[in-house]
Amino acid sequence: MAQLSRIGVSLDSELLDRFDTFITEKGYDNRSEAFRDLIRDRLVGTAVVASKAPVVGTVTLIYDHNTRLLPEKLADLQHDHHKVVISTLHAHLDHDTCLEVVVLRGRSGEVQQLAGKLISTKGVRHGRLVVSSPDTVLPHRHPRH
Repeated sequence: MAQLSRIGVSLDSELLDRFDTFITEKGYDNRSEAFRDLIRDRLVGTAVVASKAPVVGTVTLIYDHNTRLLPEKLADLQHDHHKVVISTLHAHLDHDTCLEVVVLRGRSGEVQQLAGKLISTKGVRHGRLVVSSPDTVLPHRHPRH
């Protein structure tokens, strides 16, 4: 386990009140763990910006499966990038609407490029890419007991 260091942080009272409400709503046990998570998130976010940085990510797509050739176009894009696509989850939300989650791994630039192609495919109603960096050297969170 890494050595812990104590620091002091000055915040205006209103900001601290809002932060305390946030950590209570999210179920944090204390401010320290919430601060650590916010710092980790910012560091990972910075690391994944570099186009050659190794990343993992998910692309979430919502679309109407009746859109002409859309399922085939999405599948073709994934096959064309088979070295980046790890897995796909497909769920039927209702008679016409599908949810697809595509798990990706590769360099940030290629992951973002593929995600952009998937999300911008005609007929996709909504899409979002979420990326993280598995290689960013950060201390792991301690599980809550």
